[in-house]
Amino acid sequence: MKRDDFIAFRRSLGPTPRLTHRTVHARGIDFAVWSSPEVPGATPLLCVNGGLLYDHSLLWPALSPLAATRQLWFYDQRGRGRTPAPPGARSATIEHDAGDVGALRRALGIARWDLLGHSWGGGIALLGAERDQDGTRAVVGVCPVGATSGWMRALDDAALARLGPVERAALERHPPASLTSDDPNVQSAHARALYPAWFADPTLAGLFSPPRATSVTGAAVAARLRREGYDWRSLLSALRTPVLVIGAERDLLPLKAARELADTLPSAHLVVVPGSGHMPFWEAPERFFAVVDSFLSAPSSDWVPP
Repeated sequence: MKRDDFIAFRRSLGPTPRLTHRTVHARGIDFAVWSSPEVPGATPLLCVNGGLLYDHSLLWPALSPLAATRQLWFYDQRGRGRTPAPPGARSATIEHDAGDVGALRRALGIARWDLLGHSWGGGIALLGAERDQDGTRAVVGVCPVGATSGWMRALDDAALARLGPVERAALERHPPASLTSDDPNVQSAHARALYPAWFADPTLAGLFSPPRATSVTGAAVAARLRREGYDWRSLLSALRTPVLVIGAERDLLPLKAARELADTLPSAHLVVVPGSGHMPFWEAPERFFAVVDSFLSAPSSDWVPP
């Protein structure tokens, strides 16, 4: 989607719904949580942002069109945004984040909900769903990380090939070897330098400012994943919940990772969004929202993409 088309699409949506903020205590942490207006009869949807360092604003108001047909829930992950870090933040793992998903559902008194996770948030959502299968009706992974960490090795090289000279020089100042450090300033600087490369169209990327947040907790999670890698295939192969994996044709994350993830999951559908980078809700919104709405209206192994 070109810049002018994107602006026209967002303007066509009308006013953005107002989110209601509350504090929810779960697992010893006071989580900052937000929700859109309730939609009677519709299964609510928890939206899990990626980035590892950042708060829920990565997905709001990006996902606001989904609020027309279901209640959306957002939260700041432990030690990010307005949610405080628990003691021992530097020992944090992504598995801690995954365990928070079901704990939040129970604390909110929601019997069953759907999950949508973007990028690293897709990994958190899938791991969280595996731990809370009775409370999870369906999962949407939007350009999610792969079932193993193999995709991480070539990420910066792919980004450097996409960026212009100024952006490339900025990223080269933060080589992948530095990301084994849990220094939040190191992790944040790299994430900002990488940000424009996530978009397929640089003119569209220019509409968005790279997030500037830092997080000791998030940096610890990111550094651990870089140092140790991960392999979630055994866990995810036990997830019975219907899953929609949305890949993007021009994502920095290779489509091979999305295909392998879908093959690992017992009840998964893979839809590839043409022409989009890592942010299909910004870059190809008509296709993205049509596919997500269709799947969440009746998630099953027999679902057929529109």
